Amino acid sequence: MTLLERYILKIAFTAFTACLIALTGVIWITQALRELDLLTGKGQTLFIFMTVTGLSLPALISVISPVALFLATIYALNKLNSDSELIVMSAAGMRPLRLLRPFVTLAAFVCLVVGMITVYVMPASFQEMRNLVTKIRADFVATMAKEGQFITLENGITFHYRERSGDALLGIFMEDQREKDKVIVYLAERGQTVENNGQAYLVLEKGSVQRKEPNSRDSSIVAFERYAVDLSAFNQDGNGEIVYRPRERSTTQLLFPNKDDAFYQYQEGRFRAELHDRLSSWLYPLAMMIIAFAALGDPRTTRQGRGLAIATAVVAVVALRIAGFAASSAVVRSEAAVIAVYAVPLSAIVISLMLIMQGSTTRAIQARIRALIPSRTPAIRRA
Repeated sequence: MTLLERYILKIAFTAFTACLIALTGVIWITQALRELDLLTGKGQTLFIFMTVTGLSLPALISVISPVALFLATIYALNKLNSDSELIVMSAAGMRPLRLLRPFVTLAAFVCLVVGMITVYVMPASFQEMRNLVTKIRADFVATMAKEGQFITLENGITFHYRERSGDALLGIFMEDQREKDKVIVYLAERGQTVENNGQAYLVLEKGSVQRKEPNSRDSSIVAFERYAVDLSAFNQDGNGEIVYRPRERSTTQLLFPNKDDAFYQYQEGRFRAELHDRLSSWLYPLAMMIIAFAALGDPRTTRQGRGLAIATAVVAVVALRIAGFAASSAVVRSEAAVIAVYAVPLSAIVISLMLIMQGSTTRAIQARIRALIPSRTPAIRRA
């Protein structure tokens, strides 16, 4: 790489780093504010709060990196043009493909980072986040329940206790509506949470369990003197295992899914879409960079505005992402749409390269024509 190419790469890389840090920081703060309930409502420590919000960073970086590269390319080309450096390079015979080389080098680095994050890091972070959130919600009696108030979890669990007496809870009511046709109601005079081998249990004393029969108005009531309820099961499936969503599963699990998994059978299309989204995500940084270069790579004088070119590039990038989301949604419904997931970014790359090559050819032809036409200097008449 020549000194000039390293100079251009330094400008683009500095701009990319600044955009990535700024955008990631702003969006991460907005996401972290949504999780303040962990501190205020669920009684968690600052360390747990920072861990949960920090696990979302890989997903943010994978989404923001292509946009940051796009903005960095626009900034670098604008700076080179405003300083007349782009015009001098063109006049010295520097071809657009050579000017494109440092941007491609930076794009290759970003593509590698995005690919590693989406294939390996992001699924692991999502899975760890689900495990941590499940553990927090499992012991909802200690973290969320308040004396005299009804609390309702997202999965359909309603809990209430009348008052607290030491470590014991008095007047307990708990309703399990995870299965709408099989509602279970627990009533107990007192209860206490205990932990055994890392599992949280609510031990109820002197109460009853009321179960509604499926597809029937009848219900059965069983009285008990002592009954233990596994709290962690309220965030798990019927087999006692955490159900991971497609984005929380490793790439290997998406490539070779368990055909007998009921969740996979129910959402096979989402598994397929998630897999191909990961495998195609590394193409978008390159596509966005090529679009920006195709719009702003031509040298222009300072009198010529570049606002229209920037607006065109922004519209093209927005259209690219919309087409990508549409292709991903189509994959959920049809396996044949997998081709579109890869065709969208590849088409943007090919079309942008064709525009760059066409502009280079046009400038070369114009230079030859100017060289063939002899220069004529008007004669100065003498008085």
